[in-house]
Amino acid sequence: MADPRGFLKVTERETAPRRPIPVRIKDWKEVYAERNGEVVARQASRCMDCGIPFCHQGCPLGNLIPEWNDLTHRGRGSEAIDRLHATNNFPEFTGRICPAPCEDSCVLGINQPPVTIKEIEVSIIDDAFNNGFVKPQIPERLTGKTIAVVGSGPAGLAAAQQLTRAGHTVAVYERDDKIGGLLRYGIPDFKLEKQHIDRRVAQMEAEGTRFRTSVNVGVDITWEELNRRYDAVLIATGALKPRNLEVPGRELDGVHFAMEYLTQANRWVAGEEVPDQIVAEAKNVVILGGGDTGADCLGTATRQGAISVTTLAIGKQPPSERTEDMPWPMVPNLFEVQSAHEEFGERKYLHSTVEFVGENGRVTGVKVADTEFVDGKRLPKAGTERILPADLVLLALGFTGNESDSLVQQLGTELDNRGNLKRGSKYELGNGMFSAGDAGRGASLVVWAIAEGRAAAAAIDEYLEGETELPFPVKPTDQPIAVYS
Repeated sequence: MADPRGFLKVTERETAPRRPIPVRIKDWKEVYAERNGEVVARQASRCMDCGIPFCHQGCPLGNLIPEWNDLTHRGRGSEAIDRLHATNNFPEFTGRICPAPCEDSCVLGINQPPVTIKEIEVSIIDDAFNNGFVKPQIPERLTGKTIAVVGSGPAGLAAAQQLTRAGHTVAVYERDDKIGGLLRYGIPDFKLEKQHIDRRVAQMEAEGTRFRTSVNVGVDITWEELNRRYDAVLIATGALKPRNLEVPGRELDGVHFAMEYLTQANRWVAGEEVPDQIVAEAKNVVILGGGDTGADCLGTATRQGAISVTTLAIGKQPPSERTEDMPWPMVPNLFEVQSAHEEFGERKYLHSTVEFVGENGRVTGVKVADTEFVDGKRLPKAGTERILPADLVLLALGFTGNESDSLVQQLGTELDNRGNLKRGSKYELGNGMFSAGDAGRGASLVVWAIAEGRAAAAAIDEYLEGETELPFPVKPTDQPIAVYS
């Protein structure tokens, strides 16, 4: 390490400041101000050269965190991005939207605030792009093998880049009009500006990856036809089936799934015309679900000019610090204040939704009750019902699986008991078909999607060539330390 006593000299955790709230809620740009290189290097010096770097296990990608922390502290940015890219195709995504399980596993976190790993990661890649260190890696030879990747989210893009660099001819199919999947249409610009997707896609195009947008596989082209046309097919379509809430009044106008709302907002921010757009302007908004998607809805509603925003969660408010049942290095379930929570709105816990109420076919309120626990079940407590005013209700309750109807009908693909594609130990579905990311493991983190995309790429390369030199970081049976939804 450049400074083996750095963690003793610098004990404070410091990240980039967020822009002032009155300023940032008037635009859709990233909430963070420009990062200070001296601060980042100083924070990198806190990486303590521990004998067993638990951050490696905390990160599904196995990022070489101590190595690029050291290089960042030494000011060797070109080498730092090489070490970061060795395990992670898209640190500009993970550095912005990953919840950083690596930091929860940081050994320094036992008795100090952990190293700002995520902050250092995004600084390395941003500096690399600014300094021209990120260049296309064009394969030296072509294998003559063709591969279709269906879905252009992080899993599909990671697999496509790995396979292209291995010399295969890869085409990425996307049913939307632009590449990126939920990175583009599910995550607001204040968390991930779309320029980061565009410049990575430009690199992949220069390397030889081909992109086919506005093609809905299973409808515009059948799965059988795609399977006949290519030597291998990777299904990376995500887990986009939203979890519904079947309570009285669900059919009322003004009750929408969160992703429908966020997709329209992202299209509008991109300059597209969105007929009959769902907007929160001058409305009382209620969001059901206290996770990342709910926070994205909150930040979006704030920028659209909502009168009020209330986020409801059925469970208890998480603790602010680790408890005995969440010891280090587990990923703890802690109370989190995201940028959107700082800006506006109210968060309520132990609120069970009983009914959506309305007038003339449109929602006007949400009837809630206190949550009580009976035999381990969360139920509404009788006699505690009340109505919260609501002109717009957004269901951010997670996802229940992938949209696999066409796969099952056309290929007879099997599903597991969670509605995900059933696959083997090397991501195979059979007959040259493979699956990676949320489509096979269920809704999870961007870092798991990239890890599975890289691993599936190695499996496909081995299937086509008999062997592979691509890294194989995870297996489908590998599970994160904590379960995400």
